[in-house]
Amino acid sequence: MPRRRIGSAIGGARKRCRSESPGHRAPRRSKPLGARLVPRTQRCHPGDGSVAPGPFGVEVTVFGRDQTGHQAPGTRFALASRAAFRHAASVSGIVAIVGRPNVGKSALFNRLVGRRIAIVHDQPGVTRDRISAEAEWRGRSFTLLDTGGIGLLRGEKADDVILSAALEQARVAIESADVVILVVNVQEGMVPLDREVAQRLRQAGRPVLVAVNKVDHPGLEAGVAEFAELGFERVLPVSAIHGRGADSLLAAAVALLPPAAVASADASAPAAPGAGEADEATAPPAEPLKLAVVGRPNVGKSSIINALTRSERVIVSPIPGTTRDSVDVPFEVETDGVRERYVLIDTAGMRKARRVSDSIEFFSVKRAEDSIERCDLVVFVLDAESGIREQDKKIADKIVAVRKACIVVVNKWDLYAAQVRAARAAALKAGAPPGRRDGPDPARMTLAEFAKWVQAQLFFLDYAPVIFTSAAEGTNLDRLLEAVRYVAAQWRQRIPTGVLNRTLRDAIERRQPVSAGGRRLKFFYATQTRQAPPTFLLFVNDPALWSDAYAKYLADQLRRAFGLEGCPIVLHPRSRPQDAAPPAANRRQRPPRHGRGVRHRR
Repeated sequence: MPRRRIGSAIGGARKRCRSESPGHRAPRRSKPLGARLVPRTQRCHPGDGSVAPGPFGVEVTVFGRDQTGHQAPGTRFALASRAAFRHAASVSGIVAIVGRPNVGKSALFNRLVGRRIAIVHDQPGVTRDRISAEAEWRGRSFTLLDTGGIGLLRGEKADDVILSAALEQARVAIESADVVILVVNVQEGMVPLDREVAQRLRQAGRPVLVAVNKVDHPGLEAGVAEFAELGFERVLPVSAIHGRGADSLLAAAVALLPPAAVASADASAPAAPGAGEADEATAPPAEPLKLAVVGRPNVGKSSIINALTRSERVIVSPIPGTTRDSVDVPFEVETDGVRERYVLIDTAGMRKARRVSDSIEFFSVKRAEDSIERCDLVVFVLDAESGIREQDKKIADKIVAVRKACIVVVNKWDLYAAQVRAARAAALKAGAPPGRRDGPDPARMTLAEFAKWVQAQLFFLDYAPVIFTSAAEGTNLDRLLEAVRYVAAQWRQRIPTGVLNRTLRDAIERRQPVSAGGRRLKFFYATQTRQAPPTFLLFVNDPALWSDAYAKYLADQLRRAFGLEGCPIVLHPRSRPQDAAPPAANRRQRPPRHGRGVRHRR
């Protein structure tokens, strides 16, 4: 039976109500975040029982709404800290790469993991944060850490805040590691900083492998014996650039790792009767959801990650451009007994291309753009004090171009809230309206009005919910986590084909497509072909009649019916497959009519 057009006959009667369909129950739509843009201002306090310490740092109980719009009994967020990262990697083991500046630690890190993750540059001190990646050697997986260079002798004090923070990150990596690889430079020989790092490693009591780097040819192997003075048993020559000795180093490091744990304590606990099917239905995906935190420099991206993890996981300073590499931070959220895994990706601030002056910043911005492409959901951070600038719109355009789910976060609201209240009080006292006639004034808007103004400025990203936070005070971080859960559920939503076609039929009946050249676009059938992002295939009579304006209208109607907040909607028109023509032998020959097509002779 040939398919009929949506606007005419699909679904039976023209205006049949969904409730009249036997056995059909309309899905309950989630309450959209856009309808409740004003976030809660209450904060959790340790004395009222809303905050309780747990094995992963701090567990915060947040009373919010579930996906059906009802009041949820409670959402417990297990905020990952240093112990959380240690637990996440304890099954496989941790190997940390340390050493003084500019000995090739990042190059060796990239060589061992087999990918270009850390930025490699001749300038000392490029790496600042702890960079982690999963590596494998002959079936054994482990976590590899890259650290910044230890450039101070014992007793010296650094006036540079970033240098002090990088030293603290290296110290934390040594404490959390099972095996430490000390990298030295054979071409420069033994220096006092090498002895200083070796002394710190002996005090830490971790197994140490000395990797003598930059042994690019056999003629340099004679200088390896000099580093036996450091007092460690294994000294291995390697070349991070050419890959010489990488296999031997990996084999030696894996041999020193502790035996892998079979299961965690939670997994070894006996399951309750009948809980298997429920756990299967609510189990999180195998791969953790990747959340890329992006924005302009110095808008508070690293501060948000540290506030969520309740630790100094990444370096924070008032200096723009502090973050250089893209740092993956494991993060776990426990909701109603179900533990959901996330990966927070801290990225470098993205400036205008004409302002990028050196190669280090160029590679930093490139890795930030790569993080947008490889993530599942983008947390787009804005600065409440500076407002929305041209560069913010360019970053938003990059998010739209790769079709990623997005949440807009207006950070530093605590610094701007006092100005907003003072401006509104002055305007009301003077008898002026809350908004100016010649255009919107964010300083005289309420929170909900400011959110709508943000969506109007980023009109091509208007499907993203707007959350107001303060990373310094920890305000509304529970609201941000709730928005992440909501958008992630919308990102994985699957719409039944029948409900989808009935919704499109109603939308087409309300507004018919504009005809072009005497021809009108006709719709026959639609189906969802992908969930992330929500992608729909529409069979039409002629894809050339498809217009962007009508696609925007249909996307808005789908968003109004099914939510899909924070998610881009992709519509692909395609010509309906034509039925196979009957064979020529079976065709019925009709005689030509007089006066049409044939001219008869007298």
